[in-house]
Amino acid sequence: MISHHVYYQLAILGFLWLCIMLHCGWPSRSTRSPLRLAEPMPHKGKRKCSTEPKPFAGLTQRPHCAACEHDAHHPQGPPPMRPDPMSPTHRRPRQIDTSRHFCPREGCDYRGWLGLGNLRANGHPNGGPWRQFHCAACDSYFPEHHGTIFHGKRVAVELIVRVLACLAEGLGIRATARVFEVDPNTVLQWLVEAAEQLQAFSAYFLCNVHVNQLQLDELYAVLREVKDGVLSEHEAIERLERSPAWVWTAMDPESKLLLVMDVGPRTLAMAQRVGHHVTEILAPACGPLWVTDGLKDYGTALLTHFGDWMQPERRQAKGPRPKARWRPLPQLLYAQVVKSYRRRRIVAVKHRVVFGTMARVKQVLAARGWQINTAFVERLNLDIRQRVAAVGRRVNTLCQGADGLRQQLAVFQTYHNFVLPHASLRQPLLTPEATHGRGSARLGRPCTPAMAAGLTDHVWSLQEVLLCRVPPWPQTQMG
Repeated sequence: MISHHVYYQLAILGFLWLCIMLHCGWPSRSTRSPLRLAEPMPHKGKRKCSTEPKPFAGLTQRPHCAACEHDAHHPQGPPPMRPDPMSPTHRRPRQIDTSRHFCPREGCDYRGWLGLGNLRANGHPNGGPWRQFHCAACDSYFPEHHGTIFHGKRVAVELIVRVLACLAEGLGIRATARVFEVDPNTVLQWLVEAAEQLQAFSAYFLCNVHVNQLQLDELYAVLREVKDGVLSEHEAIERLERSPAWVWTAMDPESKLLLVMDVGPRTLAMAQRVGHHVTEILAPACGPLWVTDGLKDYGTALLTHFGDWMQPERRQAKGPRPKARWRPLPQLLYAQVVKSYRRRRIVAVKHRVVFGTMARVKQVLAARGWQINTAFVERLNLDIRQRVAAVGRRVNTLCQGADGLRQQLAVFQTYHNFVLPHASLRQPLLTPEATHGRGSARLGRPCTPAMAAGLTDHVWSLQEVLLCRVPPWPQTQMG
């Protein structure tokens, strides 16, 4: 019998023989054919984009503007024919100036016309504070404060003026009522009446304005529904863009004249509304430089009101003619200041010329030594937050709705343009004027934005503005 050790030895010998055969038959690395490496692909560099702005091709349809469509369907009729001035009589010469008053009686030919010699002052009836005027054309009588906020009120004029002055300086309605010991509802009623009168006052003076530059911006305001907790903070942020509480402004940076103030959502329709309002105020031949932030809706609004149909040139001799394109007018200049934010901080500022050329934009700004900026309208935003109680930050004087905000903005606009002198607009005097006190002589003359823009020749007081009777149609403006 064969021992099991013999089987173990045979198995070991077989394993060794197998290893020798595999080593001899396995091909070596030196005899292997070298691998053929793939040829490298040629490197294609990135295509460089041209930095030159592409010309605007134009639009096949004019952008829609609701205000323009409304004016087209509801045109305003021309004012009535201006009557001839009345010749002076042989009576005693008139001592009271009535050139800023007009007859309010319906049916009178001289109704709404200033300085035609048809009015005569008759004194103070029953010893009252107001004069009585007599119209020689229709033989009617009316008080001098007819058509103003003071008509029909027994309260002292100084009290109403001071209350409205506090509102114009940024004091809230309830705080003003506590200071003067007046009911808050009375203060609110005076504000509503004054806002209506001051809107007509601003509309009368702000017409055919000539400016070289215009800066536009939007200011976010919080209404009472967000403050009361009706909306959460997250929902308020989501509704920020479409919120109706945006204050839209347009100002002249040279004269600091505030042309337009409106309240509405941050949408294209609102931008069209503001652009339409500005075009009504500007003179027909005025073509200013427009500077805004990066909101793209401004470009569409300007293109709507400062564009025209133009026929492109043919590129081929045969075939249909190209369609007419709505393009901006050659004199339109529009630049943007685009700011990049990171964690509520400005990290980059870019200047972009949308319509026109950079050379023409710099030529307009070179007269003042400026660059493309929106610093003046942003400084105006600070004045709005300080002098309009409903727009301040972290305050409890918020308005219930947009109508109350518009009323406070109407008071601010007139107060800013006609009543409040600006230190940067002070006009130097040829010879210093001595003051009544022991102080140094006066070297400059106070100036308001309306004076700098040539709309008036003196600084108005708030009482003078509230007593001004606004004519119902345009005519020779009051100084």
